[in-house]
Amino acid sequence: MSLPTGFLDELRGRTSLAQVVARKVSWDMRKTNTAKGDFWAPCPFHQEKTASFHVDDRKGFYYCFGCHAKGDALTFLRESENMSFLEAVEVLAREAGMPMPARDPAARARDEAGRGLSEVLEEAARFYARALRGAAGAAARSYLEGRGRGPECWERFGLGYAPGGGAPLLAHLRGRGLDEEAIIAAGLAARPEAGGSVYERMRDRIVFPIRDGRGRCIGFGGRAMSSDAQAKYLNSPQTALFDKGRSLYNIAPARAAAGGGQTLVVSEGYMDVIALSEAGFEAAVAPLGTAITETQLRMLWRISPEPVIALDGDTAGLRAAHRLIDLALPLIEAGQGLRFALLPAGQDPDDLIRAAGAGAMAAVLDGARPMVDLLWKRETEGQVFDSPERRAALDARLRKLVATIGDPSIREHTRAALREFRADLFGSGMRRQGFGGRNGNGTRTGFRDRTGGGNPGWAPAPGPASDSARGSALAMAAAAAASARHEERLREAVIVAICVTTPPVVARFEAELEGLTLSDPEASRLLEAVLAELRASPGHDGPTLMRALEDRLGGDPLGALLRLGHVRNSPALRAPGDLARAALGLGEELAKLNAGRAARAELEEAMEDFRTGADERITWRLGRAVESRERAARGSFAEEGADYTTAPNGLQLNRQEKGNFDDLVGSISYDRARGRRL
Repeated sequence: MSLPTGFLDELRGRTSLAQVVARKVSWDMRKTNTAKGDFWAPCPFHQEKTASFHVDDRKGFYYCFGCHAKGDALTFLRESENMSFLEAVEVLAREAGMPMPARDPAARARDEAGRGLSEVLEEAARFYARALRGAAGAAARSYLEGRGRGPECWERFGLGYAPGGGAPLLAHLRGRGLDEEAIIAAGLAARPEAGGSVYERMRDRIVFPIRDGRGRCIGFGGRAMSSDAQAKYLNSPQTALFDKGRSLYNIAPARAAAGGGQTLVVSEGYMDVIALSEAGFEAAVAPLGTAITETQLRMLWRISPEPVIALDGDTAGLRAAHRLIDLALPLIEAGQGLRFALLPAGQDPDDLIRAAGAGAMAAVLDGARPMVDLLWKRETEGQVFDSPERRAALDARLRKLVATIGDPSIREHTRAALREFRADLFGSGMRRQGFGGRNGNGTRTGFRDRTGGGNPGWAPAPGPASDSARGSALAMAAAAAASARHEERLREAVIVAICVTTPPVVARFEAELEGLTLSDPEASRLLEAVLAELRASPGHDGPTLMRALEDRLGGDPLGALLRLGHVRNSPALRAPGDLARAALGLGEELAKLNAGRAARAELEEAMEDFRTGADERITWRLGRAVESRERAARGSFAEEGADYTTAPNGLQLNRQEKGNFDDLVGSISYDRARGRRL
């Protein structure tokens, strides 16, 4: 839903941020000055005793000097109560006495149809709940009580029972005056394709109402009481309200519990969620009978940046974890990932809690492992890497998986973690005597390096040429990596300067800028201040934003950036306020920054491999990594004042780097002439 221009500004103007925040904190009156709208309290987002959480009620902005949480009233509601943006807008609008803008006619018609279906479903939920407590529900009650789920639990989760004989729900709903077509549209009944009477979908099943984030009943899940049923679990069909790939069981209570600091736990089914919630793990959700979809994964991340996936300890549970890893790799971002808690073989959360109690479940959750651990385990468990071909195949699989990660920083850290696993598997220093396993007396088996040294493969023949080549190659690569870091800082400076001089461009790139990690602390501090000011006052132009930043940070915050020649000469900064030029420049700089970081990560990975043992393949790879890094930077930066020249392969090198390059070429030629490998 798009909101009219000015609606949010008026809403913020009518809202007292201090009143919104006061629901969650107690003000420290020793530091608070209510007359000036200056409020201080312990932060509601992290555990602390001192009052480091500051609310500027006049500007409508908060900031924590401890955990760096920041934002306005809408941000506070979203982060403290896990609301969506529109839910937060609706809450504040209701409290401010502002009517929500009317939606377009088609959307309004969909809303009205949805409300009608929800009323039908709520009436069905009441019918099922009464049936569970009646004579027909005796077997269902006995089953639930046998699993430790008594009347209080039924009430809490709205559990019910769908009788098996006749069509009692249809009769009840018709008696309430509800139209048969509405009952079918709600997914409660169906008409046979071959013709005949309408029949109920849920029959002789324990029923679990499925509710959306606003608490509305949108469908049902049913567990068959009879072992002869075609499907043990059955969900409502897709309707105007219900899409099982876009819904999560127990989402509203879980969101509230996660907002209070509990770990978000994702399990496989209804009974697992109920068992977890009853044991005190109230931030528990489950997908609805299918593998987790991309939409559901994004829903989880809106609730918590790092959900714990608690899967059954069997082959099916591991397969589900592996599918989820492949889905998540392209989507993960800095501060947004998954952890996996694998239960004992043959047990789900309900089994474990009933057998060993909540403490055992807590221990499993506390031991949840990062996604990269499970990824490595999947690619290596049960395999033998006793030949170069098998190890090369492992390397190829891992490179392909890592390449799917979109965030360059996460890609780099994942590579580093996998290198550590690989070193552990193959032995310290990548020795050959770790590739096989162990023989009967416990000694590792596999190939050995002829020299007994740490290099994989056959060691290079000793001699000054090989040593010189290694040193020159590393020197050239180190110079290229240092140049890459310098370029990154310059690009970061351009990005921040564009945001300051042409503030309207920030809205177009808000998601990228919010997730951007800068290497220069001062640039990072300035970008944080820019984003904070624009959240509080989206109408800033360049001059008014500069004045606000001067008030907030002191001094001339942009001066240091503009003293850099490349920043001054950026086309977007030569015409401050030109939105089209700023958008073009900012988009280009962000893309080049990401490309440069990815190339630098590849270069540094190649350098690390080269240090552990240089052979001809690794030397070639290092040279390719340097070239890749230079391609990412081509046509852009040169350190101001440096004397650059062009090497035979087109790399831009200063005098020192050129000398290293020439040494490397000469050494390689010398060794090849003698028929020796580097």
